[in-house]
Amino acid sequence: MPPDQSDDIESKGEAAPFGRSVSRMLGVLFRPEMRHWRFRIFLAFFLTVGAKGLSVLAPVLMGEGINALTGDETAGARLGVAGMSFVGLMALFAAARFLASALPVIRDAFFSPVTQDAQRLISVDVFRHAQHLDLQFHLTRRSGALNRIIERGATAMEYLLRFLAFNIGPTLVELAFAAVVLAYLYGIQFSVAAIITVGVYGAFTIVVTEWRNKQRRVLNQADTRLRGIAVDTLSNFETVKSFAAEDREADRYDGALREYNRFYVTVMKSLAFLNGGQEFIMTLGLLAVGVMAGYGAVNGTMQVGDVTAIILMLFNIYRPLNILGWAWREIKQGTVDIEKLFQLLDRKPVVADAPDSEAFRPGIGEIRFENVSFAHEGRASGLKDVSFQIPGGAFVGIVGPSGAGKSTILKLLFRFYDPKHGQIYIDGQNVVDVTQSTLRNALGLVPQEVVLFNDTLRFNLAYGHPDASDAEIMTAARRAQLGVFIDSLPAGLDTRVGERGLKLSGGEKQRVGVARAILSDPPILILDEATSSLDSSTEEEVQHALREAARGRTTLAVAHRLSTIAGADFILVLDNGGISEQGSHEELIAANGVYSQLWRRQSNGETEPRAHAHPAFAPQFAK
Repeated sequence: MPPDQSDDIESKGEAAPFGRSVSRMLGVLFRPEMRHWRFRIFLAFFLTVGAKGLSVLAPVLMGEGINALTGDETAGARLGVAGMSFVGLMALFAAARFLASALPVIRDAFFSPVTQDAQRLISVDVFRHAQHLDLQFHLTRRSGALNRIIERGATAMEYLLRFLAFNIGPTLVELAFAAVVLAYLYGIQFSVAAIITVGVYGAFTIVVTEWRNKQRRVLNQADTRLRGIAVDTLSNFETVKSFAAEDREADRYDGALREYNRFYVTVMKSLAFLNGGQEFIMTLGLLAVGVMAGYGAVNGTMQVGDVTAIILMLFNIYRPLNILGWAWREIKQGTVDIEKLFQLLDRKPVVADAPDSEAFRPGIGEIRFENVSFAHEGRASGLKDVSFQIPGGAFVGIVGPSGAGKSTILKLLFRFYDPKHGQIYIDGQNVVDVTQSTLRNALGLVPQEVVLFNDTLRFNLAYGHPDASDAEIMTAARRAQLGVFIDSLPAGLDTRVGERGLKLSGGEKQRVGVARAILSDPPILILDEATSSLDSSTEEEVQHALREAARGRTTLAVAHRLSTIAGADFILVLDNGGISEQGSHEELIAANGVYSQLWRRQSNGETEPRAHAHPAFAPQFAK
C-alpha cells in the first residue's frame, strides 16, 4: 500500500483546518445535484439576516415607546415615525420581536429538506466510494467502524450546517448590526463595550472548554474501566464463584467507581466554574453599559427608554452565547468526524481501472498466467513466477497445502489484487486493461461459504442478474437442485433468508450460490472449496448442482478434498508459492510427488477414486 494510504480511518485523528472542512462542506450545497434547492438556500440566508435585523430593531422600538410614556414628543423620530404613541410603538415592538422569532422557525421548516438532501448526497457518495475501494482496504477495516464514519460524518455535516449557518453565524451578524445601531443611535462607547464583552466571553468559554475536554477524556476512560469491570465480572460469574472471589470483585468494582466519582466531581466543578465565569463576564458587561447609559440619562444626553433599549439589545446578543461552550466542543468533534468522511472520500483504490480501460469481451474462457508473482501485504511469501494456461471450456483443479496460494490465484483472476510482476490474460485480454465491473461479470463464483443478504430468496438468487424474471430464477434454482425446496416454502421466492442466510441450512445456502452462478451465466466458473464445509450427504447433492453449473463453461475448482477434482482435465498442484506439478489425476499419481502424497493421505492408500468419492466432473470433462 502506498504511504499516503496507510492511515487508519478508525484512528481518533485531529480536526483538519476549520476553514477547509467548512468550505468542503459548504461546497456540497452548490453541487449540480443541489441546483433545485438554490432558491431555498438564498431565501434561508435572507430570512436569517432579516430575523437578526428585527431582533436588533425590537429593543429600539421598545425604548422609543418608553420615551413616549415620559412625554417626549419626538419619540420615534430616530426611526422616521416621530409622534407615534406608546401603543403604536409597542405594537411595532411586538411585531418585530414576533417576526425575529418566527422567521427562523419558518426557515428551519423549509430548509430541512436541503440539509437532508445534502446529507444523503455525501452519504451515498462515500458509501459508493467505499464499495469501489480495493479488497485489501475492506479486509483490514471493520465494517462497523466504516459505517460509523459514514453515519457520524453525515450527521456532523447536518449539525455544522445548521449550527454555523443558523446559530454562530447569525449571532455574529446580530452583533455587527447591534454594534452599528448602538454607535449610530447612542454612542460608539456602547458598541465597544458590547464587542469587548462578547470577545472576552468567547475567549473565556473556549479556553475553559478546552481544559474541560481534557477532564472529560479522563472521565470517559474511568467510565470505560468501570463498565468493563462490571460486564467482565457479571459475564464470568462461574469463574468468580469457583475461586470464591465475590468480595474481591466487589472491592475492585468499588475502587473503579470511586475513581469515576472523583473525576466526575472534578468535571462538575469545572462546569460550575465555566457557568459562573460566563455569568460574571455578562454581568460586568451589562453593568458597564448600564452605568454608561444611566450616566447619559442623568446628564440629559440620553432618555430612560434609551437605557432600556441598550440593555435589552445586549440581552438579545448574550442569550445565544449561553451554549457556546457546548457548541465549541461539538464543532470540534464535528470537524473531526466530517474530515474523516472526506478522508475516506479522498482515498484512492490501490486496484483501479485505467483511464483508457475498455469493456471486457467474453470469449471461450481461455486463461493464461505469465510469470505472475504476488505477496499479500505483511507477508514475505506468496506466488512466485507462476505460469500456466487453461484452454476454454476445460475443468481445472487447483490443490496444495494451506498457504500455497490457491485462493490468491482466484483473487488475482477477479482482479481483487494486481500482481507485483507478470501478466494475466483472459481470452487474450490483459485483465489490467479492462474495466473491473465487466471482467467480474464474466466470472461466476461459488465460495466455500455462501453469505446471503438479509432479504428474500428472489433477491439473493438474482443478485448477479437483478433483471431476471421469476421463471428464469426458478429455472436456475431447479438446475441447482433447489426447486423442490422453494416449492415447499409457503412464501416461495418471497421467503426471507435471515441475516447472512441463517434461516437456511449449509447445503441450501451453497445451492443458492450455485443457482446464482447459473443465472449469471458466466463463461468462467470459479469454485473455491465449494463443498468442503458440507457433510457427505449434502455434499453429494451440491456436487450434482455444481456439475450442472459447470456444464459448457471453463471451470476452476480450488479443492481440499482431492476426490472432488479427480476427474478434472488437469490439475495444478501448488507448493511454496509455485506450481510443483500439473497433469491429470493418473499422471500425478504416477509421478509420486506432492499430489500423490496428499491423495494417499486422504484415501488410505488407494490410487483410484472410489465410487462414493464423487469424482464430480469426470463425465463432463474427460477427454
